Amino acid sequence: MTDTLIITKDGGATVVTLNKTDRANALGPELVEALLDAVAAASTDGTRLLLLKGEGKSFCSGFDLSDLAEVTDGDLVNRLIRIETLLQAVYHAPMPTLALAHGRVFGAGADLFCACSSRIAAPGTSFRMPGLGFGIVLGTRRLKVRVGEDQARRIQNSGLTFKAEEALDLGFATGVVDQDGWDGEVDAARTAAHTLTPTATADLFRVTVTDTRDADMADIARTASVPGLKDRITAYREAALKAAGKK
Repeated sequence: MTDTLIITKDGGATVVTLNKTDRANALGPELVEALLDAVAAASTDGTRLLLLKGEGKSFCSGFDLSDLAEVTDGDLVNRLIRIETLLQAVYHAPMPTLALAHGRVFGAGADLFCACSSRIAAPGTSFRMPGLGFGIVLGTRRLKVRVGEDQARRIQNSGLTFKAEEALDLGFATGVVDQDGWDGEVDAARTAAHTLTPTATADLFRVTVTDTRDADMADIARTASVPGLKDRITAYREAALKAAGKK
């Protein structure tokens, strides 16, 4: 266990709980690196199911901007590249991955949810993917796989917030289940994860998940490195806060 991450083992499952509750589990450097280590370990230690969930009020509220005033454009680019590295590790994991989401799941948090092979949301969970609002391309191909080209464009063009039930209709979520029922979902996923041998499972994911890692990394590096990233994020955040204040 670390301050930001809780890792437990249960019947072949590795349960990874985001525990940065003071920031609604926003993805800052410490949490991202801890998650990368956890996914790497699970990929080599015989884990049959990798489960991601969050403590506190939200699964993951997105990119941690708590120190935005102090960081440089270069710092932000590096952090986004590490987040993309994490998302790729989850998406290409050699075993089933299950996300259990609740609360406000925005930005990189929604991307983390999207990267998992099974995606359960509690009723009332809300999602938003605003990255293109400040000019970055993060996870768009993975989103297209889940919801199709037209809906991926709609979600990213509008920056809309959508609830769990719409996420299910779109294919962004694979189920909507009350948190009281999550144990049953985990049990079913654990049982299914033992159907094939680990080698056969890894082969199944390898041949059914299209590998666009190089293109995805190139997109985030290219779009995030355009000068003025910090200013764009600041302007976007200020506009979003102003709009929220009018509601």
